[in-house]
Amino acid sequence: MPVTGRLIGDSLRPGAEFAPPGVRIVRVFRQDLEGTQTATQPAAWTVIDFEADDAEAVAGALAAALNPDGGWYADFSDGDDHIIVFAGRVFRCPSGDSAADEAAKSYGRSVGVPEHQLDWGSA
Repeated sequence: MPVTGRLIGDSLRPGAEFAPPGVRIVRVFRQDLEGTQTATQPAAWTVIDFEADDAEAVAGALAAALNPDGGWYADFSDGDDHIIVFAGRVFRCPSGDSAADEAAKSYGRSVGVPEHQLDWGSA
């Protein structure tokens, strides 16, 4: 079963590459977030929806490529689990595990993710 996820292209560190083996781009689009972005985030985002076969490879590639500044994260689903990835840190939240979900949100707050962007809920 493939993993499915979403990456904000603007969240990558300059010079970083997100290219785990077997990743497939499903859709790329621009989203206007004027008025909801932070001072370190652009008003329009490049959104990349993807699929891949290896959740661990995706998580590792994202953790290595995401910009640690600006409150960025990426997330994807692996079966019933929701994976939330920050620069250098990965959280696996099984469906219905509110403690795991809150741990990821707490970490997100600590690295500058705005509260309104911590809206993923439990998987």
